[in-house]
Amino acid sequence: MNKAIALAAAALMACGSINVDAQNMIQKNDIKLASDVMTPEALWAMGRIGGVAPSPDGKQIAYQVSYYSVKENKSHAMLFVQNANGSGKKQLTTDSKSESDAAWIEGGKKIAFIRGGEIWSMNADGSNRKQLTKTNGEVEGFSFSPDGKKVVFIKSIPYYGTIKKNPDDLDKTTGMLITDMNYRHWDHYVQTIAHPFVADVTANGISEAKDIMEGEPYEAPVAPFGGIEQISWSNDSKTIAYTSRKCEGVVYANSTDTDIYLYNIETGKTLNICKQFTDDAQRQKFEEVVANTNLSKSKMHQAINSKEFKNLNVGYDVNPRFSPDGKYITWLSMERDGYEADLNRLCLYEIATGKKTYITNADNFDSNVDDYTWAPDSKSLYFMGVWHATERIYNVTLAGEVKQITDDGWYDYGSVQMLGKKQLVATRHSFLASDDIYVITPDKKEKKAKVEQVTEENKHIFKQLAKPTIQQRWVKTTDGKEELVWIILPPHFDANKKYPTLLFCEGGPQSPVSQFWSYRWNMFIMASQGYVVVAPNRRGLPGFGHEWNEQVSQDWTGQCMNDYLSAIDDATTLPFVDKDKLAAVGASFGGFSVYYLAGHHDKRFKAFIAHDGAFNLESMYTDTEEAWFSNWEYDDAYWNKDQTAAAKKTYENSPHKFVDKWDTPILVIHGEKDYRINANQGMGAFNAARMRGIPAELLLFPDENHWVLKPQNGILWQRTYFNWLKKWLKD
Repeated sequence: MNKAIALAAAALMACGSINVDAQNMIQKNDIKLASDVMTPEALWAMGRIGGVAPSPDGKQIAYQVSYYSVKENKSHAMLFVQNANGSGKKQLTTDSKSESDAAWIEGGKKIAFIRGGEIWSMNADGSNRKQLTKTNGEVEGFSFSPDGKKVVFIKSIPYYGTIKKNPDDLDKTTGMLITDMNYRHWDHYVQTIAHPFVADVTANGISEAKDIMEGEPYEAPVAPFGGIEQISWSNDSKTIAYTSRKCEGVVYANSTDTDIYLYNIETGKTLNICKQFTDDAQRQKFEEVVANTNLSKSKMHQAINSKEFKNLNVGYDVNPRFSPDGKYITWLSMERDGYEADLNRLCLYEIATGKKTYITNADNFDSNVDDYTWAPDSKSLYFMGVWHATERIYNVTLAGEVKQITDDGWYDYGSVQMLGKKQLVATRHSFLASDDIYVITPDKKEKKAKVEQVTEENKHIFKQLAKPTIQQRWVKTTDGKEELVWIILPPHFDANKKYPTLLFCEGGPQSPVSQFWSYRWNMFIMASQGYVVVAPNRRGLPGFGHEWNEQVSQDWTGQCMNDYLSAIDDATTLPFVDKDKLAAVGASFGGFSVYYLAGHHDKRFKAFIAHDGAFNLESMYTDTEEAWFSNWEYDDAYWNKDQTAAAKKTYENSPHKFVDKWDTPILVIHGEKDYRINANQGMGAFNAARMRGIPAELLLFPDENHWVLKPQNGILWQRTYFNWLKKWLKD
């Protein structure tokens, strides 16, 4: 019995029982590397810190770590608790069942968590475990009321709105009768939807729960990524605020218009605090516009986003939070319907008056609010936002005064919460480090807060690795502006050598190339395999002002493509870049970028890699399950004869129309459960390359979506990726 198993067994004996299942736990991987080079195996051996839960008094932190077994091809989520200063770390999970979503209850005396799809509780030391719900393993997230007397949890219910229920006598049929759009989403067919359920908390556990949206054919939280962060309790435990997009079928597929709803526990009534119509006529007109599928994209969005409906919050509204004093509700709000990358503002709603104020906007913070938390005095909030390719933490007053509290270091914060009354707890990562937990102490007298690292989850692996070096360059673009470009140099960099170089093409299309850490598109491992990586913050990325961010929509093949080429052309002037050994790589919009550059690169590149990219935009327009995306980005349907100039340019410049100019080897990767960008896009690109006689490979994953999540698939992805680059840039 090794030391870790012995400790786990000892902990179980202290609780009065021994669980032999502890021997099957996937735990921290004490991998010993053969060299100081980052490998796919080293990457997948790392623990991944998830949810962080500070205790009410700010003295302890409970948090989640997921460990992966490549051999078993699965993961194990475990819970830990430690003092806020990093001392006294204790493992709470003691068998092979995953445990997640830790939350402090009973004033900090206990921790609630999810195990096997049920809500459990335990003492802060892991003892006295008790199952609280009995839902057949259906709980997906939960939140206890402030008074501890109730709990709201997420559970999926059957849904037959777009895929009809099959006859009872055909219980073995695999056929699906589909009657409207939104019949599949992200990676699954839509036969269930999530609803919030509320229940009493008693001495015997959690009582029978009530569906607070009973009979409504709508989801809350919103698929595919919404969780308990889209639901919150009022301070008096009488109201639940939740996020929902209350529409179905083609309207759902065409709209990003989610709203914030208040559910009164006592009366059972629900109020939409985003859609406050002036009268019934305005309500009827708005509903007619939304439902009119014969309107072109431009006309529909002009009508929805007109001054007449200006105060209706027709964009994406999510993540409500009540202020500690109970006077306000805040949420993240986008202005325009159908635009997933609109400026994400912090909306302040005064409960007594119904007045709405955007306390962050393009005037005081010209970038997105990504996560936020209330300060205890209810006079300000702390939020995260990206600026100049790093994710920082800020404070904003109710009057809209914004102040940056963390420094300008080259790293990204990934979450932020209050830790007691005077500190914050956050996760942080960079190109060179995976997530760890940090405690932040703001100081009004000091310009920047004090920041202390309190976990070192993967120190045992990183200390065996030689690190790449990060540089930052500002590159002149073809229209005379400045573009921030990250340059990542290999470990043991020798300035006298020339290195094969990769142009990293970002997805989104409007996701920042900040100091992110990925277990697939990982800058550390790419540089460690002997490549210089050039990662430009091209046109269309947040963190450089709203105008810069908007300049990709309806212009996918315009300035953003010029920005890519400006970045790589500038890099070739560096003495250590081998201009005869260049490759362009990317996923999603980055994959589209690779397909487009393949027909427009003027022999700059020797190899391409495209993952889950759009290849044929006419096909993509109707293939994707989220029609609003194509509507906004392309500006119109391909079949409309009176297309706008932007739409004509989009379709005329679809990558598939330039295959005749392809002349460079290409690796295509795609997941068959990717319903955002369907696998036929990747297959089409691969087939076209082979028909043209171009060397090509297709790595197809039947069981992966827009991402690659399974350990062995992840290892295969990395090996295939680097084998392809080695073949064309090194061998």
